[in-house]
Amino acid sequence: MKIVTSTDRAFVPTLKKVAARGRAQGSAVEKPVKTILQAVERGGDKAVLRFTKQFDKVSLAPDQMKVTPEEIKEAYYHIRKEEGDALRFAAQRIEAFHERQRTKTWMYQDGSATLGQVVTPIDAVGVYVPGGKAVYPSTVLMSAIPAKVAGVHRIVMCTPPQKGGVNPYLLIAADIAGVTEIYRVGGVQAIGALAFGTQTIARVDKIVGPGNLYVATAKRILYGTVGIDMVAGPSELLVVADEGAKPAHVAADLLCEAEHDEEAQVWLVTTSASLAKEAVDLVERQLKGLQREKIARKSVGRYSVVFVVPTMDEAIDVANEIAAEHLTLSVDEPFDYLERIRHAGAFFLGRYTPPSVADYIAGPNHVLPTGATARFFSALSIHDYTKISNIVHYTKEELSKVKDHLIRLAQIEGFDAHAKSAQSRFS
Repeated sequence: MKIVTSTDRAFVPTLKKVAARGRAQGSAVEKPVKTILQAVERGGDKAVLRFTKQFDKVSLAPDQMKVTPEEIKEAYYHIRKEEGDALRFAAQRIEAFHERQRTKTWMYQDGSATLGQVVTPIDAVGVYVPGGKAVYPSTVLMSAIPAKVAGVHRIVMCTPPQKGGVNPYLLIAADIAGVTEIYRVGGVQAIGALAFGTQTIARVDKIVGPGNLYVATAKRILYGTVGIDMVAGPSELLVVADEGAKPAHVAADLLCEAEHDEEAQVWLVTTSASLAKEAVDLVERQLKGLQREKIARKSVGRYSVVFVVPTMDEAIDVANEIAAEHLTLSVDEPFDYLERIRHAGAFFLGRYTPPSVADYIAGPNHVLPTGATARFFSALSIHDYTKISNIVHYTKEELSKVKDHLIRLAQIEGFDAHAKSAQSRFS
């Protein structure tokens, strides 16, 4: 891991490069992604299956794309009881948290006018679950349960096919979460199928869930054709640590995110030069023996940076500049800094809050904005599965009170018909 201090000439350029990471993401793969999407729009199932064979090395017929109820029942025979219990425990925690996010329809009276908002669920949502380098039943729960809580009637899951069938943990998580349709389709072709619809997969109104660079780019390109939650992936973590932080914990947290993907990015900002050095040494030692050592080592070697600064104020400035997906505050009195950090997908506060607790069983959603998009995107929530429509009701008496102002504003903007639509009520 590269260490830079605030006095180094490389400090500002390095920080700017990290902060600008999202701008370049997707540009290198945009052309092939567009080609795949166009082919799926024109060719439907045939194109989806062609790309599935090309990229996933799995040959399917159209009637094999959809997972059957029998396959879901069979999946329960392939896991241990305690594993099913863990999935149900996590599901209960996630559901309880997202129930608290409910927004209700509301109205109020302004004179004799009635104003307000009506909240309705989205009709159909596509949930994308990655499946290339790991199995993510937790992502199934995190993406589908808020949709169920919001009242979405059609929840469609797509995940890359495996030669032995869809992983049983994914099928069981989908069953627990209330997914209504499951398709063994992944990658850009799955995003295209969900957005455009094919002969087998009916289109959805919104696509949620994380993915690799190709999937994230496809979602970004299709925004407008279909709704999306955010740009989610690859994973990121920034640890802010003071002199009291334990280097072993810091190193373990960094590797917790680095093992996701070779493109994952992790950073440390600390006020302690000695902690920085010790954490770097421990990252190297803890890497050895990890099941995903090669992946984590590539991630750390390509992207990780340690920033050493003199004060916590400057550490917070660095955190706001980076706008990380996950932000760990391993400091004394972490709540004192909470309101000063403006940009992060999720906060992990204190010495005993590893990022993994929120990845699985805390309850808050782990689908979070990446690539510095935490500056304007939020964590996945029940709000991503609902729409808010405004309610306006005027009586003739109330309209008469405001029509002169309405007419003047319409005339200022040069919209004569706007003015006449109000005047016509009194002709």
